[in-house]
Amino acid sequence: MSDSHRHEGADHEHEHDTDDGQHHGHDGHDSHDAHDDHDDHDHHDHGHEGGGAHAHDDHDHHAHDVDRLGYAVVTVSSTRGYDDDPAGDAIESAVEGAGDEVVLREVVNDDFDGVQEAVNRLVDRDDVDCVVTTGGTGVTPDDVTVEAVTPLLDKELPGFGELFRSMSRDEIGTMVVGTRATAGVVGGVLVFCLPGSENAARLGCEEIIVAEAGHLVGLARRE
Repeated sequence: MSDSHRHEGADHEHEHDTDDGQHHGHDGHDSHDAHDDHDDHDHHDHGHEGGGAHAHDDHDHHAHDVDRLGYAVVTVSSTRGYDDDPAGDAIESAVEGAGDEVVLREVVNDDFDGVQEAVNRLVDRDDVDCVVTTGGTGVTPDDVTVEAVTPLLDKELPGFGELFRSMSRDEIGTMVVGTRATAGVVGGVLVFCLPGSENAARLGCEEIIVAEAGHLVGLARRE
């Protein structure tokens, strides 16, 4: 997944260190980098495109679910490092708690090319089913994660960002408009872009990603 979810664009308190390429480190950028927006909405409202309960009422829409997933976690930050990555730690904890595996973690600077290269490289790995980034989804000039990742997506999953913001609203109120969390599919691999705060990372991963990733990966790879 940080004071109470400082969401993107909400706080954006940068203490720019330099931790490129290290194994985790988040940015405290997004409105979620500035707030812990956790709502207790019903995140199991499965209205999935192309495979949700509403789309396939006549058969088992979970028949293609993948049981065990491999995750890559990318912390986008110029201030965090391998030993100071609470959002990455929260994501790893959620993944392992769901019985899945984090196969690697990286830290990259708030840099368009660096973020895009990292995600593009990770989705090509045979052991990665999901890539989760944290940080760089706010509205300051150096928040470029969404801009770097979106061109790579074969399909976007707008419902992820919508649900994440809905679940965050009770805690951060209208500041949720500064949170640009997004998701999509690249060659059968899911990519989720979360804010950089610990609470935002925990909310997005525990309450949404691990609950739906196996189902979505199965659908994305279905022949």
